[in-house]
Amino acid sequence: MPFQSSKAKLELTVEELKMLSSISKSRTESMSRIQRAQMLLAYYSGQSISAIARDHETDRAKVGRHINKALELGVEAALNDLQRSGRPPSIPLEAKSWVVSLACQKPKDLGYSYELWTTDLLSKHVREHCLEAGYPSLTKLSRGTVSKILKQ
Repeated sequence: MPFQSSKAKLELTVEELKMLSSISKSRTESMSRIQRAQMLLAYYSGQSISAIARDHETDRAKVGRHINKALELGVEAALNDLQRSGRPPSIPLEAKSWVVSLACQKPKDLGYSYELWTTDLLSKHVREHCLEAGYPSLTKLSRGTVSKILKQ
């Protein structure tokens, strides 16, 4: 007697079936979405996870992750990558807004002989005055980072 899976069956609506079918045959979709759509269709048709992994030349864990994602979050979420947390920003928004507010002031108002800010002058001013303003994350601020903050 063959092994019977205890994993839930994938229930798909007619629209989801059409969408998966069109994605699995697409020539313009990304390869990862095409493979995921094919895996979900294969699981829906009753193939085992091992058979799907063998057909797609991948490991069982990868197929299982995509099927679990479809069962928990839905078909559309299973086709796409989940959002990752990423590294937290090292400069808080308040500190960035302080840099922008400095850039909006004239350097002459702050005791400099210049009419306009240069990124070098602004970064030096920020590094010198950031601790007294309460933004210690800006002590190593570079010219390039000043440019990036101002572009945002």
